Amino acid sequence: MKKEFPIISFKLKEKDSLEFANALGSNFKSIGFCSISDHPIDLKLINDVINGFSNFFNLPTDQKLKYHLEGGGGARGYTPFKIETAKDSSLPDLKEFWHTGRELREGHRLEQWMLPNIWMDEMPDLKKNTLELYKQFDLLGKTLLESLALFLKLDESYFNQVTNLGNSIMRTIHYPKVDINEEGERAGAHEDINLITLLIGGHQPGLEIKLKDGNWMPVESTRDTIVCNVGDMLQRLCNHALISTTHRVIASKETSRKSRYSIPFFVHPNPDWFIETLDSCITKDNPNRYPEGILSEDYLRQRLEEIKLI
Repeated sequence: MKKEFPIISFKLKEKDSLEFANALGSNFKSIGFCSISDHPIDLKLINDVINGFSNFFNLPTDQKLKYHLEGGGGARGYTPFKIETAKDSSLPDLKEFWHTGRELREGHRLEQWMLPNIWMDEMPDLKKNTLELYKQFDLLGKTLLESLALFLKLDESYFNQVTNLGNSIMRTIHYPKVDINEEGERAGAHEDINLITLLIGGHQPGLEIKLKDGNWMPVESTRDTIVCNVGDMLQRLCNHALISTTHRVIASKETSRKSRYSIPFFVHPNPDWFIETLDSCITKDNPNRYPEGILSEDYLRQRLEEIKLI
């Protein structure tokens, strides 16, 4: 029997916050993924941002490279085609992307870790829409983390001080048309680094998640849903009570003939947050897998090195 990809209505949170938390947490515990329908992010804004960035990605390469920050680890601005490489893979991903981060005031104590955003001279209107979409994503991410705190039997506000200045990244991805025989995948099999990821564009063919039995499950979701998944930082924090699931983006003979766009929002903690396993998630049957804690920024840099962004 075909396994259905789980979808939860955000309206359930307004109706019964505990039931929503249990539905979200249960899916994250079993497969690490689900879709959120009836979410509060503006669909017109999503389309405006995707359309704006599609115009950017259609610019000549030399114009796009003006916005590539050498030595920046892909943290802001443009990252060219075939740069990011999935952990343990020798083949780069068949994609290019743009990163937008949190806006900080000049002289902020966290600016040593969080670079200023880069904006395009050619498309001044895109800045406003991009920052508004970032803001809406950021709010939704914090709201979902409140639900996960309830599921983990923590205070609902547990993650508020963990992510209030989080180094969260909004990535606008373009997967260009490719030759079906080209080596590599649009996104090689990987797990996300962060706490949770919110993804626009998961309804498009290509995204697959790896189930516990080793089989790959296509993500089938409607255009107006957001696909959400657990990242390695959250998995580490809760000692694998919630799982960070391997996923990839593939291209079939049909889908390789056209471009694919998506926007994942990676919810990161504050860069100076120290990740230590929750005591409540350590048991005799599940001993502490991470007895030594780590600063979130140090963990992030380790992983960025592994995927060849720094």
